[in-house]
Amino acid sequence: MTKEEKEYLARYEDCAFVPFDKLEKFMKEALIGAKVPKADAEIIADVLIESDKRGIDSHGIGRLKPIYIDRIDLGILNPETEIEVVREEKATAVLDGHNGMGHVVSHKAMEMAIEKAKKNGIAMTVVRNSTHYGIAGYYATMATKEDLIGITGTNARPSIAPTFGVENMLGTNPLTIGLPTDDPFPFVLDCATSVSQRGKIEVYGRAGKDIPPGWVIDESGNTRTDTDGILKDLTLGKAALTPLGGLGTETGGYKGYGYATVVEILSAALQDGSFLKALNGKDENGKPIPYPLGHFFIAIDPDFFMGRKTFKRIASAILKELRESRKAPGKERIYTAGEMEYIAYQIRKKYGCPVPPSLQKVIKELSERYGLTDSWPF
Repeated sequence: MTKEEKEYLARYEDCAFVPFDKLEKFMKEALIGAKVPKADAEIIADVLIESDKRGIDSHGIGRLKPIYIDRIDLGILNPETEIEVVREEKATAVLDGHNGMGHVVSHKAMEMAIEKAKKNGIAMTVVRNSTHYGIAGYYATMATKEDLIGITGTNARPSIAPTFGVENMLGTNPLTIGLPTDDPFPFVLDCATSVSQRGKIEVYGRAGKDIPPGWVIDESGNTRTDTDGILKDLTLGKAALTPLGGLGTETGGYKGYGYATVVEILSAALQDGSFLKALNGKDENGKPIPYPLGHFFIAIDPDFFMGRKTFKRIASAILKELRESRKAPGKERIYTAGEMEYIAYQIRKKYGCPVPPSLQKVIKELSERYGLTDSWPF
């Protein structure tokens, strides 16, 4: 075992490790048990396991029950996804997901963007009335696997307070970009436009830890770290995430606020969709209702410029120079976007995905509910 593997595995000392295929099979079968059609369940499980493979623990197996199955149970998420093409042109399309599974309509939308980009050089598709679509990076890498540039973004339920505000207005709204390279992995920048996102706070909650200061503010603008209370108050509108850059303008919080707003507009205005407080999942009486999210997908074919080989060669040269630049004292390595996820994948494909005790309990509960008989190492 390498030093890097030991250090990585030490972070998950309380976890059981489960192989990719076993965890993916469980998620697919649980979704089928929740009345999701088999073909759709395969897409969703593929998106979720991709998150766990990359070490993004906030968006994989941890989201299966609370975000998807629980919402199906509440009647605010349709297990069968009806995809309607509202409008389609040579390089564009507008799709409606009718509050079905976000992964399914998003997979279709990015497929369309890729196909159109190969014919026209660049294409953009947008989706309305969708739901949570998993990690945005999955759709960006659908394009990079075809040697195309992939860009996607989505709005989300209100979580971020605007700069100088304390009310959660904007979603965590990732602006995600995937670039093909000659490296063993693509460049994939997949991050929220807040300092942190709700999913990462949930990871801290499952571990019983307080979050770092500066991630969340209360109604008075004071920072909070009490994870369990924060998760409740984010839903109630009594706490808000800070935008990327932090509070105020001194550390650039206005930049995260601005990018979150760009994603909000592109996820709603092109498709005549819902936005801001219309995505809070509650009606005027506090009753749960669907989260009618919007997404956008862009694919660009470098062959319509100076060629895919040229693009990948120069992209890799830039990334190589960045990684080989002078390190700060005590630092052994400089990373580029997507590299840490690639390293996590190399380790996890060998040892499996870490499953903490809280998720072990969920797996057992869902297995019993749906009559799934697989054995587990916990």
